[in-house]
Amino acid sequence: MVLPCGATLRNRIAKSAMSDSFGDGAGHPTAAQARLYERWAEGGVGLSIVGEVQALPAFAEKPGNLVLDRHANLDRFREVARRGTAGGAHFWPQIGHAGAMACPPTSTPKGPSALDLPRLRAAALTPGEIAALPAQIAQIAQTATLARAAGFTGVQIYAARGFLLSQFLSPLFNRRDDDYGGPIENRMRLLLEVIHAVRAAIGPAMPIAIKINATDQFEGGLGEDDVLAVVAALDSCAVDLIDISGGTYFPGAKSASDSGGKGPYYLEFARRAQDATRTPLMATGGFKTLAQASEAVASGVVDVVGLARALALEPALPSLWRRGERAEPALPRFDAPPEGGVTAWFTMCLTALGADRPFPDPTTLDTVIAAYEARDERRADIWRRTFE
Repeated sequence: MVLPCGATLRNRIAKSAMSDSFGDGAGHPTAAQARLYERWAEGGVGLSIVGEVQALPAFAEKPGNLVLDRHANLDRFREVARRGTAGGAHFWPQIGHAGAMACPPTSTPKGPSALDLPRLRAAALTPGEIAALPAQIAQIAQTATLARAAGFTGVQIYAARGFLLSQFLSPLFNRRDDDYGGPIENRMRLLLEVIHAVRAAIGPAMPIAIKINATDQFEGGLGEDDVLAVVAALDSCAVDLIDISGGTYFPGAKSASDSGGKGPYYLEFARRAQDATRTPLMATGGFKTLAQASEAVASGVVDVVGLARALALEPALPSLWRRGERAEPALPRFDAPPEGGVTAWFTMCLTALGADRPFPDPTTLDTVIAAYEARDERRADIWRRTFE
């Protein structure tokens, strides 16, 4: 598949961004992380996206995030990029900023407006901090430039799932009355400024993708009509791929990926988006079978299919599908898991993949969650020593 910038994906299957929590706690990739992305490349994906790569360590989502800034050891990023592009796969960092969702042990969460919710408190960005946004945008653009220097083949800008750019888009979380709040034209301003800065930094030939919510699944939140206005505006920004997702990671929010649904989640919105843009579309969420993926592409609803948990369970799924050897991966079932428990189990599956070890036993979810949380605590200590 040829993207608008001229880059070619070897097929239409993408490993969607996941917060793999595989960094070393100081923002650098690990050998196990390089092996994980090598497995997906060898398994036949056209594209892998590594989730939550930070330009600013002060607003990370997890202490296992990568930080690609001027202080980073670029050779370590070159190694993970070399292995993630094995066999001609594309490999892109998802450049993120958690904003109000920043990890409290390592950050001071801040968003467009103040939040005081159970298990989520965040201050509003001050007028001075809004005035300083161009400097942060420049750092995001610098991260894109460093990604190109390290051998990544494109970038994705994260504007979904309740993180900073998504917060600015949502009228529920953005109640500002300045140039960045109010009508959708103002709420999308920061996202468009980021895109233009990144394109200016990396030039016309490197792909830029955007991940955006079809809806944030909150009453009074971001709705489809506003999202369609954003999608239409992206046509003027030299974007190469729009990745459609939904929901947020706010505490207590519904997670589509934990719902056990039968099929893809956002195809109806993608049908509407086709009329608003000439940019290729990707849908992420709910794809579990070859039939679902093939139908979505063959019908013209999307150009690329994003898989996450299916590829966590079987990294060679694209190659198996091509050979007709497996219809779908066997997804585990959990009885009344705690909030975040299923995500923790899949994250530890990624750890096992990177170490070429068996998956954790899904019947020992409490033990898996404890190991996941203990690892985050260890990395938070390293993060504080490194960045504070």
